[in-house]
Amino acid sequence: QVQLVESGGGLVQPGGSLRLSCAASGSIFSINAMGWYRQAPGKQRELVAAITSGGSTNYADSVKGRFTISRDNAKNTVYLQMNSLKPEDTAVYYCSVAIKSTGSSWYDYWGQGTQVTVSS
Repeated sequence: QVQLVESGGGLVQPGGSLRLSCAASGSIFSINAMGWYRQAPGKQRELVAAITSGGSTNYADSVKGRFTISRDNAKNTVYLQMNSLKPEDTAVYYCSVAIKSTGSSWYDYWGQGTQVTVSS
């Protein structure tokens, strides 16, 4: 059994910063790509940022230069540092991690979601 636990969301003023964390635990044999998605009310879920096992990163154009994704392989954790936050960044943020469990195939696991609200 594998679990992803997210933390770090909250309410922040425009221009502020937040750091999201997503820790994977359980019967993990290997982890590949890790990423963050977000879904605003009435909109489709979209990719925010992703990082490969080798450390290559990919960002949505709307967050380039403001958000930074990183990972700590020893802790099976992925982070999203969000700076210069804007009201349009308001959404529920989800982490997604490609995990191979012991004795199983690769599977994309999802976190429970954490609310990020940017408002004055």
